[in-house]
Amino acid sequence: MKQLTNHILMIRPAQFRMNEQTAVNNYFQASAGIPPEEVVKKSQEEFDAYVSLLREKGVQVTVVQDTEDPDTPDALFPNNWVSFHQDATVALYPMFAENRRLERREAVLEILEEDGFIIDQVMDYTAAEDSGIFLEGTGSLILDRVHKKAYCALSSRADEELFIEFCEDFEYTPVIFNANQTVGSNRLPIYHTNVMMCLAETFAVICLGSIDDKKERKAVVNHLREDGKEIIAISEAQMHCFAGNMLQVLGSEETPYLVMSSTAYKSLTSDQLSKIEKHSEIIHADLSTIETCGGGSARCMMAEVFLPRMEN
Repeated sequence: MKQLTNHILMIRPAQFRMNEQTAVNNYFQASAGIPPEEVVKKSQEEFDAYVSLLREKGVQVTVVQDTEDPDTPDALFPNNWVSFHQDATVALYPMFAENRRLERREAVLEILEEDGFIIDQVMDYTAAEDSGIFLEGTGSLILDRVHKKAYCALSSRADEELFIEFCEDFEYTPVIFNANQTVGSNRLPIYHTNVMMCLAETFAVICLGSIDDKKERKAVVNHLREDGKEIIAISEAQMHCFAGNMLQVLGSEETPYLVMSSTAYKSLTSDQLSKIEKHSEIIHADLSTIETCGGGSARCMMAEVFLPRMEN
């Protein structure tokens, strides 16, 4: 098994905006304070520049253009509805926001198959939506594909029982905890695990301070250490700059790159940057409009493709 892939699926936005249906429990979202058409234009510019940066480094990116209809303002975050696995399995996930359920498109899978990827089996968890149960893909699940561990911060978008079912199906050991952020005077659940934690090949960037329960925090630390990961801790303020929302990918000649937004990059200290750079080169892109309105960043925009390819 490998932890990193050099192939990414990304969805180019058609009508991006602050999604009113997700804002109820994504406390990272805010209004950009500019006209809607300007938000769409800026999000497309940021998206295109980001894809160019990845391709420049030799990362293979399959870009699918989103459609104007149906209304899918968050389509540029595909990692929440689908994940792709080395055994030619695809998983489809139940989504909290009704308008996000419309993002799941058969056509996207067909494009990957046309590109030579093999899909043998689809594990479809989406019926859980009927019972108000959600698990939002690799937003909710942080997968250590090598050590077969899955990390999950429980929230209204990450159901414990369904997470355990996923782990049984895919043969992962579940690592379950609660992660919170301060909203006003309250500690409230962080909507997705991948905004507080990034798991790379030999290190992890994580907001340990968001895990309020000491036993849970210790368990997470122990799992990471057991698997030889260097732990690079970030603060809650840095997490709010999306410094947990990163992904390590492979570029040309199997070079690993840690991908993040410029907001995240600027929030890191020189000590944190040098710790990361011992393991991986860093690349970053300006995603400020997408981050502000979408409440998601660099990692959310990339669905990793681990599917096997047809032999030529």
